[in-house]
Amino acid sequence: MIKGLYETHLFVTNLERSIEFYSKTLGLIQCRYRDEPKTAFFWIGKEKQSMLGLWEKPRNEIDIRHFAFECNPKWILNESVKFFRSNNIKCWNFLNDDKEKPMVFCWMPAISIYFSDPDGHELEFIGILPGKTKSEKEKRVVSYEEWLKIKDE
Repeated sequence: MIKGLYETHLFVTNLERSIEFYSKTLGLIQCRYRDEPKTAFFWIGKEKQSMLGLWEKPRNEIDIRHFAFECNPKWILNESVKFFRSNNIKCWNFLNDDKEKPMVFCWMPAISIYFSDPDGHELEFIGILPGKTKSEKEKRVVSYEEWLKIKDE
C-alpha cells in the first residue's frame, strides 16, 4: 500500500530567504511559486518523485519540524561535513561528542547527520547502509568507525 513519502510542508518566516536556502544551498529544484498564499514548492530528487512545500507565516504560527533527505551513504560519510562548512551551516549528531561527524543508527542501519534551515527546522541527510539490522537491546547510535566493527555481528 504505502511506498514512501511523497510530500511534506513547512511554515517559514521569510519565503525568499527559504527559497534561497532550499534552492541555492541544498540544490532543490523550485517547481511552483504563489503570491497568495505566499508559497513555494520544490522537487526533491527526480521531478514529480517527492516534493517540499514552503508556506510563509508569522513566527508565532510556526512550530519546528523534522524531516530527512535521502542521500548516498558515501556522500554523507565523505562529503557532507565539507558541504556544511562551505555553506556556514552547523551540523550535529546524537553521539554527544561535539564533533561534526555523521553517525549510524544501528537498528536501520543508516548513516546520518543533522542540520537546521534558516527557521530552525531540524533537517537530516540519511542513507541506508548495507549490513544487518541491530536489535533494540544494542546501542542505538554509534560512530561510523564503530559500526564497521559491529555491522556483521
